[in-house]
Amino acid sequence: MAIRNLVASMLVVAALLGGCSSSKPGSPYAGVSEAERNPTEADRLNQEAVAVIDSDPAKAEDLLRRALGADLYHAPAHNNLGTLLLQRGKLYEAAGEFEWAKKLMPGHPDPRMNLALTLEVAGRTEEAIDTYRTALEVYPEHIATMQALTRIQVRTGRSDAETKKMLAEIALRGETEEWRKWAQGRLATSAKP
Repeated sequence: MAIRNLVASMLVVAALLGGCSSSKPGSPYAGVSEAERNPTEADRLNQEAVAVIDSDPAKAEDLLRRALGADLYHAPAHNNLGTLLLQRGKLYEAAGEFEWAKKLMPGHPDPRMNLALTLEVAGRTEEAIDTYRTALEVYPEHIATMQALTRIQVRTGRSDAETKKMLAEIALRGETEEWRKWAQGRLATSAKP
């Protein structure tokens, strides 16, 4: 499961953005006029996909693609489709969906965190760290991003001045008891001479 080139993921986005009007009919990326967009239907299909995303990923993917056919600019459908693609190891395609979602949800950390995770899985550690940081710029208290960034920094020996602060925050309000214990253990280890 690896993206071999971050540039490749950027090319997907450029191709999608630059070639929307030339996409084949039926593609969720086909250009549509404002009058042809149906955000209500896109939201309904996205919610239906979320309900089955764990139990029937193939159906969820079909629903998400239909949602994007109804409204190309439905950011949650892009983010959710990216998540499905990431789970399937389709990192190139996942990165493209997260790029779409990131542009459509400029104030939301999830697409950035998901893109960073994709880069991390692809072995692009520095880009992943930088992208996790952009998610924290958008939402500084986003605990899931703190956890992901701190984990990769500790794992790769790239801790910085913020790492200890984030470990303390995770120790207090990590998403699970496992995260809180992990952070507490790291803090205890770093306090020893």
